[in-house]
Amino acid sequence: MRGGSKGVSNKNIRELHGKPLMAYTIDHALQSCLFKHIVVSSDSEAIVETAKSFGAKAWFKRPSKLATDQAPKLPVIRHALLESEKYFNEKFDVIIDLDATSPLRNTDDIENAYSQFIKEKADNLISGNPARKNPYFNMVEKLNGKVQLVKKRYPQPTRRQDSPKVFEMNASIYIWKRKVLLNSDTLFTDNTSLYVMPEQRSIDIDSELDWEFVEFITGKKT
Repeated sequence: MRGGSKGVSNKNIRELHGKPLMAYTIDHALQSCLFKHIVVSSDSEAIVETAKSFGAKAWFKRPSKLATDQAPKLPVIRHALLESEKYFNEKFDVIIDLDATSPLRNTDDIENAYSQFIKEKADNLISGNPARKNPYFNMVEKLNGKVQLVKKRYPQPTRRQDSPKVFEMNASIYIWKRKVLLNSDTLFTDNTSLYVMPEQRSIDIDSELDWEFVEFITGKKT
């Protein structure tokens, strides 16, 4: 969880129905009983202290080069893994990343994703949901002044239902084998698994509008 956020100011510690956004993800991790350690990576003292107050462990600061909005995910998770292995003096075979900006996932999602990862003997797992827009049907790009579909297929589908199924990554759950996380610079391998979640549990808060959607959905549940 970075301290800075351009889309939603201080979103990780901003209160959603009376508790910080991060607390929802920490609670899900604790309730799943899957984890030996729940570790928070951040460059922010306020985030570190808040995370610890809700039951996570946090003792290191993320380097500034890994705390920009341009920093890719993989080096950040690698850094957290290596810091944890030094701190706990042990190696961890499986690493799960739960993004705090996806508070609508539930404990079953975490447990089921992990079970699927183990069952499929995957290198890694990402979560996603059925895409609302389909690049084979209703997503276009402008290339050299010409408007065209992002992806073409022959024969071209005339109905969305006839297009290949596509999924949106929802930035909720990521799982890696240790050796894959340390040695691969891409999320996609020949043995990547996809855990599919419903749209109503797949909002990743990246804007004020996203926040309002989540606030509305979680308000209906309380």
